[in-house]
Amino acid sequence: MSYDSVLKFIIDEYTNPILSWLFAQEITAPVKMLNTELNVEPIRADGVFFLQVGEKIIHLEFQTKPKSEPPLPLRMLDYWVRLYRTYKLYQQNTRIEQVVIFLQQTNSPQVYQDTFQVDNTIHRYRVIRIWECDATPLLSQPELLPLAVLAKSEQPEILFSQVAEEISKIKDERQKSNITACVELLAGINYSEELIKMYLQDDLLKESVTYQRIIREGMAEGIQQGIQQGIQQGLEEGEKEEAIALVSRLIKKRFPERAQTIRETLQNLSVEQMESLAESLFDFTSFDDVTNWLQNLNS
Repeated sequence: MSYDSVLKFIIDEYTNPILSWLFAQEITAPVKMLNTELNVEPIRADGVFFLQVGEKIIHLEFQTKPKSEPPLPLRMLDYWVRLYRTYKLYQQNTRIEQVVIFLQQTNSPQVYQDTFQVDNTIHRYRVIRIWECDATPLLSQPELLPLAVLAKSEQPEILFSQVAEEISKIKDERQKSNITACVELLAGINYSEELIKMYLQDDLLKESVTYQRIIREGMAEGIQQGIQQGIQQGLEEGEKEEAIALVSRLIKKRFPERAQTIRETLQNLSVEQMESLAESLFDFTSFDDVTNWLQNLNS
């Protein structure tokens, strides 16, 4: 199961808050997204990002499952070499920092491995196990709430309620909607659908603006069940019909009054275009945005 779409959205929209948390210092400098063509081979990762901040290149990688092929330590070394060579870092003072964030709690020894070592070759990188991270700093900023729901907690129900309450304080409706969607999807990594529904039925959540918005727009079911359970299956397995059904469901949850008019149009889209449309739905505020997106696609 890949969470690439939602993680890409988080990194694109909330880059500086994420980096400030990762490096425990305020990052205000402009951040440049580097060429992702370093991904020359299919990889088993939920999100791989290359960012440049000043004289530092950051390779940020998200993982849910501990096992991968090629093994993660080898892949980290491989990326380091590619970055070093591609950007000619031997000619400048720029350095590379690599961070792997494991999202799904596990006792696997592989999530504690931060070194590649074969004979005389030793390469180290940083590993963060999100379930061991203090939730307090993540709860303090709206942009970090999607990660907060996976943070350390002896009582997950209380943590989830805290996240929901922080969302309810967000005044910007678009930001609130987007963060709600991200929280709902990432919560599915460690929590069952039944448990998430139970949280949403809590009296405190019923009274919150966040809960009411989820009910109105169907963000919890549409984004979580849609992208998490359908998009990945449809895209990775190449099943166009399932991808069409999934994107139709997402649109129906956002714009129920116009959903019936879109399915025939989706038949003419490629799987890759439907993936792009699903990601773009995060930013749409009306069905006109969908129409404009499709028109620009054909122009």
